[in-house]
Amino acid sequence: MSADKKGTSQNPAESSVRAQAANEPVVLEDDDFVEEEYKPGEADGGMFGAMPAKKAQHFWPSAKRLMGLLKPEAAGIYVVVGMVIVSVVLNVIAPKVLGQAMDVIFGGVVGKQLPSGVSKDQFVEGLRAQGQNNFADMVSRMELVPGTGIDFQKLTVLISAVLLMYFVANIFLWLQGYVLNRIVMKVIRQLRDDTEKKLNRLPLNYFDTRQRGDVLSRVTNDVDNVQQALQQAFAQLISSLLTVIGIVIMMFIVSWQLALIALIALPLSGAAAGVIGARSQKLFAAQWKNTGELNGQIEESFSGHDLVRVFGRDADMLERFEERNEALYKASFGAQFVSGIIFPVMQFVSYLSYVGIAVVGGLRVASGSMSLGDATAFIQYSREFTQPLGQMAGMANMLQSGVASAERVFEFLDADEQDAETATQHLPAKTDGHVEFQDVTFSYTPDKPLIENLSFTAEPGHTVAIVGPTGAGKTTLVNLVMRFYELNSGSITLDGVDVTQLSRAELRSKVGMVLQDAWLFGGTIYDNIRYGKLDATEDQVMAAAKATFVDRFVRALPDGYDTVIDEEGNNVSAGEKQLITIARAFVANPSLLILDEATSSVDTRTELLVQKAMAALRTDRTSFVIAHRLSTIRDADTILVMENGKIVEQGNHQTLLAAEGAYYRLYMSQFAGADAEETPVDDSTAVHS
Repeated sequence: MSADKKGTSQNPAESSVRAQAANEPVVLEDDDFVEEEYKPGEADGGMFGAMPAKKAQHFWPSAKRLMGLLKPEAAGIYVVVGMVIVSVVLNVIAPKVLGQAMDVIFGGVVGKQLPSGVSKDQFVEGLRAQGQNNFADMVSRMELVPGTGIDFQKLTVLISAVLLMYFVANIFLWLQGYVLNRIVMKVIRQLRDDTEKKLNRLPLNYFDTRQRGDVLSRVTNDVDNVQQALQQAFAQLISSLLTVIGIVIMMFIVSWQLALIALIALPLSGAAAGVIGARSQKLFAAQWKNTGELNGQIEESFSGHDLVRVFGRDADMLERFEERNEALYKASFGAQFVSGIIFPVMQFVSYLSYVGIAVVGGLRVASGSMSLGDATAFIQYSREFTQPLGQMAGMANMLQSGVASAERVFEFLDADEQDAETATQHLPAKTDGHVEFQDVTFSYTPDKPLIENLSFTAEPGHTVAIVGPTGAGKTTLVNLVMRFYELNSGSITLDGVDVTQLSRAELRSKVGMVLQDAWLFGGTIYDNIRYGKLDATEDQVMAAAKATFVDRFVRALPDGYDTVIDEEGNNVSAGEKQLITIARAFVANPSLLILDEATSSVDTRTELLVQKAMAALRTDRTSFVIAHRLSTIRDADTILVMENGKIVEQGNHQTLLAAEGAYYRLYMSQFAGADAEETPVDDSTAVHS
């Protein structure tokens, strides 16, 4: 696969280079680097992606950062808040006006029963003279005319005003929802864009040390959960908070005594929400951690399905799945159960407050201390007061989950990136492909040296084969050429230019790679070949296909080059996939070619075709060939034999055989046959393909 059209987007190639590590269900290893067994619970500081950071329960910093995502849309947020305020104000005033309508009705009913011909004041004085002070106080607070019934004109005006208020309030409520949805969609689109760009800025070792399923969970499930929290919880919390403030103000205007009774619910509800919410946040963090681990398990099960069946590990994979599924079940159930307690607790507190308001309010109306309309309005306020509190409690569930997901996304976005570009030089349009290693030292971890003080030269147009036992550093060597990893010391030059002085995009545009795992993308065979050079003409694509023997089998397919590769690439054979990847590199016409064990997964007959295709691809360009099958590299100009990160031998096939050293032992272990019984073979260095 050529890297020339990826620019800074190295993720597909990098993932393919480490495909062996990704496909192993428990142990991460490749040809050069063996990690210890993957144990999610033992990662230091959240090293492995399935684990959240140790400070995963820091709710407020994460919530503040989440709200910071809305800062570019500040103008729209102000508009949303303004419309919410208008809606809340109208909804809060409406019960007061409705209470006035109730007074008009009650006053009309009472006034109709009073004798006409006297004023209200005269009637009230008569009541006081008879010792009916409570009834006198009640009548004095009413708007009535003795002997006159309900003022339907005034009642119509008040009822119309209430209906208009509710109508306009809901129009504004709908508008703010529409505007907020547009804002959230823009923010989430930017967040998805940031995560995709971050993927392409991460070093290869980030993916070496994390389950792919968990990384996918962070950039898909967690981002979706953040979107849901912003869409539903954000507007609802603003609306509920302003509603509570507005209702409190109106309750004090109507009756400060009843308002104090109603406010008793606040500290009790707040204490319940605080205690329960803190507990649910931890459980939601555990829920999403276990979701990531389970996704990783499922992804590995599907990716390595054939391998699982071959080794009869179905029961083992199922057992591990059940363990992680059970852990997710417990965490999810706990999170939902604990967060679900918030609403019933707050409802119970609100009912206690409601009972107190009803009793005291009734006594105040009976004593004439307040009008029936005010009492009716206050009861409605008390009901509307508990409703937004309940909504805030319900949204706390979603908000806790959303912030926990946001924290996982932020942890991903904060991961250390590959070293910044320091490009100061450029290569000519046509490079010779002269590669030189000078005292190169590299290790994946400081305490485990791999390559030390390695030096060699690859001449232009030559084929350099790299052989050696597993873990010798073969694949690492070519990864260093591609700058998938940065050197600890020393230098690598391409045509005399230090590769660290080139941009990664320019360096990789000169390199083509054919990997052991043939990776094909969803799309047609034609598109997969053309991926090596997106501006390639049809003639160039066809020439590459014919030179690499792809044309031979494609012509036999019903749809030819328009054959769509399925999701797993199972509608073409392993050898055919490998030929397609060779054609993809061929059409890119790279100056430097890297072939990493490209024939290991094909049959002998297909191997001959692949070797012929690779021979055509290697023509007139410098090539690095990593091979276990020594039969594939006999014609190499230079063979490097590596052991423990060092080049222990180098030369051509005949020279190395005559030396009877490490290469000789490798060769004899593979091809000596019966003669091998007479020739001692060092098993410690034997390679078994």
